[in-house]
Amino acid sequence: MQAVILAAGEGTRLRPLTRTRPKPMLPIGNRPLLEHVLEAGKAAGIDEFVFVVGYKRERIQSHFGDGDDWDVDIEYAVQETQLGTGHALLQAEPHVNGNFLALNGDRIVEPSAISAVIDERRETGRPVMAVTRHRNPENYGVVELDGQTVQSIEEKPPAYTVKTDYINAGVYGLGESVFDDLRATESDGELEITSVLRDYRDALRAIRFDGLWLDVSYHWDILSVNSRMLDRMGSKPAERAAIHDHATVVEGTALGSDVRVRPGATVLPGTSLGDNVEVGSNAVLSNSVVLPDATIGDGAVVRDCVVGENASVGANVTVEGGETDVVVDATVHGDVRLGGVVGDNAALSGGVTVAPGTVLGNKARAESGATVSGWIENDAIVRRG
Repeated sequence: MQAVILAAGEGTRLRPLTRTRPKPMLPIGNRPLLEHVLEAGKAAGIDEFVFVVGYKRERIQSHFGDGDDWDVDIEYAVQETQLGTGHALLQAEPHVNGNFLALNGDRIVEPSAISAVIDERRETGRPVMAVTRHRNPENYGVVELDGQTVQSIEEKPPAYTVKTDYINAGVYGLGESVFDDLRATESDGELEITSVLRDYRDALRAIRFDGLWLDVSYHWDILSVNSRMLDRMGSKPAERAAIHDHATVVEGTALGSDVRVRPGATVLPGTSLGDNVEVGSNAVLSNSVVLPDATIGDGAVVRDCVVGENASVGANVTVEGGETDVVVDATVHGDVRLGGVVGDNAALSGGVTVAPGTVLGNKARAESGATVSGWIENDAIVRRG
């Protein structure tokens, strides 16, 4: 069975990191999020993939090519304008033959869930979707069930109306007829897969699973998903990583190629260091994702932070980390663990303090001794006082 992976979106809630890369190329354990999705599909027995790409698609196509490095076949369909998941799926129609699987490119799912959806589709010939439990179902598509039959799907309903904790896991077993159904579905500008699934009603089958399901929607998700995947992957520094004898790198970390960890530095669990990252003497990193070519200065303390590509965190900078409230799209997200985000090519000079929840834009700068908080625009300069 083929798998169609929807990977065309930008991920606006993840700016500034998605200004220069599509959301599925954000790093998790030093590998793109989309690579984890691909490998889950392969582990479920799939070896033919169609990637629906769009926003900055060259980043995806140059990384994955034709799939030879993963011993699979990859074809590409292009969604020129991002008009919803249903519209994205329609772009894959010329590449699909017979039954197929559809997956979201920004969610890591247990391979056993994928296998179960495939088996159910083959056995029954009915449309199938995977569902899983979530402690905050109101943030997703809430699914009401009658046994194994889907009764309703409601996208992000008010929390006080939610009667179940089952959500749409973003794994679908479908047939070619879904393309005609999508074309026949009215939309108000964006066409979603769930618009068609709601019309299937009693025909739609649910596969329940309790295994791994990880979603990246917000900055803090990068950190929590990275930590979870490091726990599963185990620690394995790249061959050319240079760790000083007097530095400490503990289990539950990932180090890329040509990483340099200087004397007295400490790299604690949940931390991924991309290729060519340098960590200065006596610096401390904890639960952080540092993209390639970034520099962490001597004595810096960086906790619960995403540091962008080629960014510079100066000597004695403090990103204190911890839980805070963050506003995204006028919604307050309470008690999330986010020390901060430092955009690509941004620079924090010596002695800067970063308040929890800060997002520093691409190429922004904070001068020595400044305190940075809130949302700092791209190219901005923050001065002390």
